[in-house]
Order: sequence, then structure tokens, then C-alpha cells
Amino acid sequence: MTEAPRKGSTGVAMVESIDQEGVGVAHVEGKVTFIEGGITGERVAFARRRSRGNFDLGTVTEVLAESSLRVKPRCAYFGTCGGCAMQHVEPAAQVAAKQRVLEDNLARIGKVAPESILPPIHGPTWGYRHRARLSVHYVAKKGGVLVGFHERKSSYVADIRSCEVLPPAVSRLIVPLRELFTTMAIRERMPQVELAVGEAVTILVLRHLEPVGEEDRARLRAFADRHGIQWWLQPKGPDTAHPFYPEESPALDYRMPEFGLRIAFRPTEFTQVNAAVNRALVKRAVDLLDPRPGERVGDLFCGLGNFTLAIASRGATVVGMEGLASLTARGEENARANGLAGHASFLTYDLYTDAAGALARLGPVDKLLVDPPRDGAVEICKALPDAGAPSRIVYVSCSPSTLARDAGVLVNVKGYRLAAAGVVNMFPHTGHVESIAVFSR
Repeated sequence: MTEAPRKGSTGVAMVESIDQEGVGVAHVEGKVTFIEGGITGERVAFARRRSRGNFDLGTVTEVLAESSLRVKPRCAYFGTCGGCAMQHVEPAAQVAAKQRVLEDNLARIGKVAPESILPPIHGPTWGYRHRARLSVHYVAKKGGVLVGFHERKSSYVADIRSCEVLPPAVSRLIVPLRELFTTMAIRERMPQVELAVGEAVTILVLRHLEPVGEEDRARLRAFADRHGIQWWLQPKGPDTAHPFYPEESPALDYRMPEFGLRIAFRPTEFTQVNAAVNRALVKRAVDLLDPRPGERVGDLFCGLGNFTLAIASRGATVVGMEGLASLTARGEENARANGLAGHASFLTYDLYTDAAGALARLGPVDKLLVDPPRDGAVEICKALPDAGAPSRIVYVSCSPSTLARDAGVLVNVKGYRLAAAGVVNMFPHTGHVESIAVFSR
């Protein structure tokens, strides 16, 4: 249901769906056309921005018939700031779009279909980002320093004074941070500030390319006292990050009350950005895995033990494996602190370079949890033994395409069933698609 363009650079279309980035998808004269600003069911006028062989790119110029799924973006900077892409879409519709992306990837790339669809995991849609990396850039023409995310499809830092997806207390720091950084002598040599919000402390990690002089240090101390945060300084790589002021502060941690866990971490170590959704995700993963006393379970790409310790709390023996020694050391510390050292152990091994060696080092397991980065775990899937393989695999994914690829190997090569799959709305208003799948044999 489309109309031909009125002119060569404009047209009218009926938007058929939205993709994971919140971009409308239509067909105009038989050609796929992606229309920014369009929502499923809307009739829109659009201007073409680019034309390629098999698709066009366009932008809405007028909504001729509005969808009930359209909502007013909460953030004043939506459309300019690139931190969010879907604030104009009702949150449930955002999740539905991500579910379609997951199912399409599984079918198209993996040639598989789940036997059942898991209910989406929801959480707070505003103020949820307890982890963030904010760019810092001095712009003389604007009279000072910008602090925030990049502009949409741009390397420029967005000129924002608040952020609706950051916790309100952190959002209120953006303007004071801009004012602080503008006064600092090294304002042109501070590329970013990293945020980590724990249960009892908020830490800001300042990346600096030059030494921080005493006057700048005094400014940082005064800011920390005024706003109740702790500063860390990072002169080079993440391993150089260290507490600056106040030197003594409550430990940075997050809690999982369902499992009686308190997990400590450094601000530069990976943890999920959405603490509430992470709690729900861990519970879903452990319930799907169903670890039992007497079973031996593997947790690959375990990080600092986010899933490992929750599995161990159910009485199973768990071995977490991760390529970074600093994270496995943190996992061991957290196992001891939570009284789980007898059930949870950690191994450091490069899971990408030598998948077969990693599985041999892990040894036989009854069940397996896999939580890889965006590259997925295809070599691990290929290296699983034909005999003695785990009876159940729970796969937590941050990339639907690599999950689909790996699912194809597990189902079509290794003989597993894709029992269930569903999305996890870890990043509301963005195009990130997190998901979880369970394989059985």
C-alpha cells in the first residue's frame, strides 16, 4: 500500500514495520525504503536522502496518518543526541520490534525457529543507565566544554544539559560537570568521563591525556564534596584507573537479592548498564538452566561472575571461564565474599583463540551457560563434543545475528533443539537487542 513519489526526491509511503533502530520500513514502487521518523501503520510523506541499488533511505517530512504507537519523546534532545533512537515509539512496540529482529535473524541466518517464545524481560525505561561513557569536548565557539553522548550519526558531542536515561541524580550533574571542566587547565585533554553507579556510591572516572595539576585537583575535590561522588583518575588504559578523591569511599557493588548476592566491581570492569533488568535476566537464565545439587555447570565468558555465583547459590558446582585474569580474580573474590567458594571456581583462558582447548580445560559439564561479547561463540559451539556434551545450554546474547549464526550450528550440526528464545530490553529507546535462548538435547 504505497504511492509513487510525487517528485524524484520525495514520496508518500505506508510504513509496514520498524527495524531495531526505530526506522520505518516501507516499499515504494517495489523497492525497500527505510524512513527515519516513520512508525508502523503510518502514512507519511518523506524525502529521499540516499538511493542505493536495493534500497532507499529517507526522512519523514510530514505524518499524514499517525499511528497509535507514536508517543512524544520525553527528552528535549531526542533526534539530535545519538544516545537514543526510539523515544518516539511506545515502549512495548520497541520491544515487539526487537522480538521481530530476533526471530528474523534466527530464521534468515541460522535457519532455525524456537519451539516457544519467551516473554520479554522488561524493566525501567527511564533513569536506567547505571553505566555510561560520556564524551568530553571543549568547543570554544560554544564557550565551554560539552559533556554527553555523540550526536546522531556524527562524531560531534551533543550539546545536552540533561539525560532522561541516566539516573536523575546523575543527569543533574551534566551542567555542573560542564562548568567544572570548562574551568580546568587540561579541559582540552580530557576525552571522556565514565560513570558507574553502585548501591552506595557513584563514581566518575576521568580519562586524562595530561597530568592533572594541583589547581585542577582542588577543583575536582570541591566538586566531589559538593555533589557526593567519588573521582577516579585514568591516565592511560583501564588498568591505570585509580581512586583519587575521596580515597576512602563505600565499595562499588550491585545486589541480587533473589540469590542473596552482593557483587563488588571496579568502575572500569564490565557490568550490565541496567541493574533491574540484569536481576531479571539472571533469574530467567538460572531458571532455564535449572542447576541442581550434584551437577557440574560451565559458565563461559563469565566476566566477574554475574551468572556464575547465582548458579552456585542453587547448589551446583560451577566453573566460570573468562579471558581476562582481572575478572576471574574478581570472581574468586566475590565467591569468597558470598560464601560460595566451595561451589564456584574460575579459570582464565582465551575462549576465542583455542575453543577446543578451553572446553578440554573446562572438562565435562552437565549444563552450560554462554554469555559472549558481540562476536558470539561460534568456535565454542563447533568444538562441543558429539558425545558427553552438556544436555542444556543457555545462551545470553547481545547480538541477534551472532546468536542466530551460533544457533544454526547448535541445531543443524550439533543436534540440539532450540527450545525457547526471547528478547531482553536491557537498553530501552536504543537499537540494542539483547536476548536469551535455551538449547536442549
